[in-house]
Amino acid sequence: MSDDEPDRSNFEEVARALADEVTRALERISDIDVDEIARTASTEAERARQWMDDLGRWLREQAGGIASADFVSAAWPDAGSPAAEPAPSAPADDPLTHAGPHPLDLPTADQGLALAALDSGRWRIEPGTSTLGVHGEGAGPRDALGLVRELRVRDWLSSDGEITLAGRNALRRWLEAA
Repeated sequence: MSDDEPDRSNFEEVARALADEVTRALERISDIDVDEIARTASTEAERARQWMDDLGRWLREQAGGIASADFVSAAWPDAGSPAAEPAPSAPADDPLTHAGPHPLDLPTADQGLALAALDSGRWRIEPGTSTLGVHGEGAGPRDALGLVRELRVRDWLSSDGEITLAGRNALRRWLEAA
């Protein structure tokens, strides 16, 4: 029987340590602010929704420009369908009718800072996403999703998150203007 006693006390110690660890884990779980997690998820969903709305608005504007160019081969809805409302047309003398993001634009302050941080490696675009990750010192961007979208529509970022030649030139122009 003396041989069984050391195993029994060892088992009891292990069981007691396991129960203590479970208790601590439950205490940590009870400290989680579920409302804060819900608010954060809601904020991110709202940003994504806003981005999609902006994209839809931009696509409608582009489609309106194509319609005014009288492309006969374009597939437009039938006149009887509810989606066949005429797009509001810009005055014919408006030189900015087809204006949009351009690779030769001068970057805004946020865009210039983002290009500089991406170029230095302080920020990176996470693979397979449009998420900016901060690597190293300094704060991250206020609106990472929108900022990445702005850089991509100007062809300053490639689809894999690398700064393009146009992006490097934009960074150069921004630095010279600063």
